[in-house]
Amino acid sequence: MIKWLMWCCVLLPMIAQSSELADTLDNIKPSVVGVGVYTPTGRPKNQLYGTGFVVANGQYIITNHHVVPDTLDSSLKQQLAIFVGSGKQAVVRKARLLDSSAKYDLALLQVEGPPLPAMTLAGEDFIREGSYVAFTGFPIGAVLGLYPVTHRGIIASITPTIAPVADARQINIAMLKRLRDPYLVYQLDATAYPGNSGSALYEISSGKVVGVINKVFVQKTKEGVITNPSGITYAIPIKHVLALLKRNKVPF
Repeated sequence: MIKWLMWCCVLLPMIAQSSELADTLDNIKPSVVGVGVYTPTGRPKNQLYGTGFVVANGQYIITNHHVVPDTLDSSLKQQLAIFVGSGKQAVVRKARLLDSSAKYDLALLQVEGPPLPAMTLAGEDFIREGSYVAFTGFPIGAVLGLYPVTHRGIIASITPTIAPVADARQINIAMLKRLRDPYLVYQLDATAYPGNSGSALYEISSGKVVGVINKVFVQKTKEGVITNPSGITYAIPIKHVLALLKRNKVPF
């Protein structure tokens, strides 16, 4: 009887959380998009570089700065694009870069065409360590079509972007730049992959976006002295997204 009660105490919250996440996913998946390049004369025509999510009035996309290509080949008529929908029926929509922040690895895009469903953004305050969160994106690209994948976990820590090193020879240029002005990021216990870069990190209970998954930018700085950091993922806090939107006078 005691063992049965103990199992109930463990399983019931997990079942409730799974149901909660399923409901939240129904609401947020239409707001998850792929970010990449459309090359009308190329093979392949579509190249997926990462993930983004819809904000504001449905015509703006947030993603990582490092996901957006530095240059486009005009001779091939390449265009910055987002990919909307799911499966092999995904639709290509032209986009343009409005603004970006290399420091916080964020980019704001404006997309052509009718508005898309937008996600709700949380406030500037950090959510508590131990909070249940999830992120949805495209960890292995779109080889078989556009199929979003969801990972869940908790906020494991709120930590500075800079990690101490044991030897001065381990310090790189990226670390030196960020030593001047480090900032706090979320560390998660869920594993993200390169295609997840730019995914919205959201609360399971409410679906509100609390951060943006970062797989490359922060990890290069923080995990330079860790041998196999495959289980460590970071997210840029939403307050830096809010600042980017305010700077561009985008209502949210």
